[in-house]
Amino acid sequence: MEGKPRLHYFNGRGRMECIRWLLAAAGVEETHLTRGTLMYGQHLPMVETHGMNLVETRAILRYIPAKYDLYGGNLKEQAWIHMYVEGLNDLSNMIMFLPLSLPEEEMNLAYILEKATTRFFPVCEKVSNQLLPCFMTWIKGEKNKR
Repeated sequence: MEGKPRLHYFNGRGRMECIRWLLAAAGVEETHLTRGTLMYGQHLPMVETHGMNLVETRAILRYIPAKYDLYGGNLKEQAWIHMYVEGLNDLSNMIMFLPLSLPEEEMNLAYILEKATTRFFPVCEKVSNQLLPCFMTWIKGEKNKR
């Protein structure tokens, strides 16, 4: 039996938080480390698991669902998962780069809010009735009963 995955990241949430969420959804306990010998000169986040040192957030986010049967039951479900992950990544990037904007920060914040409320949130709401029941069956341990 493999030990707990070891998570290397700063003492905070950031890009490791979605990785923690996936591990929790899979029912996997992890060990959080803020120091250690890391690949590629302090490349974070990093997850040590199953004899591998995984780096790059999205690579880790693809590995965990595939490993723990959270990746969708077929190619169509996997494609839907990727579309929503990439859409939320676009929104996250807009928010993340706001502090680096030019002096029109308030205009940029208004732009982000407008995009979020007219582009991203309606799409998420539209499919939430389809995706949430599937996700809840995974949480309840019924993932193989679909």
